[in-house]
Amino acid sequence: MIVRFVTALLLAAALPAAAQDPYPSRAVRMLVPYAPGGATDIIARIVGAKLTESLGQSFIVENRPGANGNLALEATAKAAPDGYTLLVGNVSTNAINESIYAGQLSIRPSQDLVGITKLVEIPHIVVANATFAANSIAELIALAKKEPGKINFASVGMGSYPHLDMERLMKAAGIQLTHVPYKGGAGQAIPAMIGGEVQLAFFNMASLLPHIKSGRLKALAAVPARRLPELPNVPTLAEQGYPGIGTNAWQGLFAPAATPKPIVDKLHAAVAAALNNPEEKAGLASKMLTVAVSPSPQEFTQLVRKETQDWGAFLRTTSIKVE
Repeated sequence: MIVRFVTALLLAAALPAAAQDPYPSRAVRMLVPYAPGGATDIIARIVGAKLTESLGQSFIVENRPGANGNLALEATAKAAPDGYTLLVGNVSTNAINESIYAGQLSIRPSQDLVGITKLVEIPHIVVANATFAANSIAELIALAKKEPGKINFASVGMGSYPHLDMERLMKAAGIQLTHVPYKGGAGQAIPAMIGGEVQLAFFNMASLLPHIKSGRLKALAAVPARRLPELPNVPTLAEQGYPGIGTNAWQGLFAPAATPKPIVDKLHAAVAAALNNPEEKAGLASKMLTVAVSPSPQEFTQLVRKETQDWGAFLRTTSIKVE
């Protein structure tokens, strides 16, 4: 009996702390790769509050802007894989950056991070400063052809999907606009567009709708296949002759790749329970955030890897380079 007791004590001492203590047993950091105010920051704070409530420890949002999301990507990938450092990323940071910043990243996001779940999907629009002369894509193209390069467009960074979507539109329409990237993300770019520093952009509705309703910005086109109920008078890009251009983006939750599966599964279950609640879904829908929780962490990880490959293939057809 004594031998068994001593053996049990020795085994317990040999186990890592994470196996002895239920997760989470202390505060969890949720890194956001942009400044406050954009869609990634919005959903991170909503999810963080829900996880704090359901799991009994603080999930603290930490904004880590810079290098088009690469600072937060690398910090998460290199953190201890114990579930206490997470990333709220999106299609730009987690599917595009791996290709466009291949020479600068010290990690491979699709391999060095594991997906926990997709959180939400967000419709995008082409939006302009309220005083911009064009009120449609045709008028935008006509203006751009008169004065090539004079019109500025914003993005959340070189190679981000708002940048690449505008590159696709420029190529299809035969126009030239001037790209102005904002390291602080939509939270920095949208005030610049309201103030007239830049004239237009592809951005998500979650960040834009309040400004459109207030008249500080105006929508020129919707990206989804059908008109948005919130903007019934705004025609889609397809209606205006440019089908297949534009990204309806997702936001997702990630952890370092070696994070134990029980922790990943526990986080997935907690997020699913919180976001799939009918009241929560309705509340997020009012903010233009459509809940899209993945069936499993494995399926989300596979989705991100496929999109990484697809964006890489597209970028190889362009001359876009990061200086």
